[in-house]
Amino acid sequence: MSYSEPLADRIRQALPIFPGTISNAIQEKKMFGGLAFLYQGKMTVGVIRDDLMVRAKPEYMEKSLNTAHVRPMAFTGKTMKEFIFVGPGGYQTELQLQHWLELGLSHARHKLNEE
Repeated sequence: MSYSEPLADRIRQALPIFPGTISNAIQEKKMFGGLAFLYQGKMTVGVIRDDLMVRAKPEYMEKSLNTAHVRPMAFTGKTMKEFIFVGPGGYQTELQLQHWLELGLSHARHKLNEE
């Protein structure tokens, strides 16, 4: 698998919307055949092919899955808990992309007990 470098670049360019203590703590790591963006070691979002992969807290899953261009993330036929894929139509605008980045960061911060 590969990943969309233009989408990865858009994510990199969007990270400064977060305070420096957060944006500076984001690291990139190749995972799932794509590229993941981690906050203090916890996955926030990633790019697989042209899909945006997002980690979401359980309470946001249903609403997210009822959004256009969003589907469950499934590898080898098994749906992965707290992971969604957002197709290109769901992150076309910077505002849409920012929403998904915030959702992914919220999940990571929750896992780190920062929220």
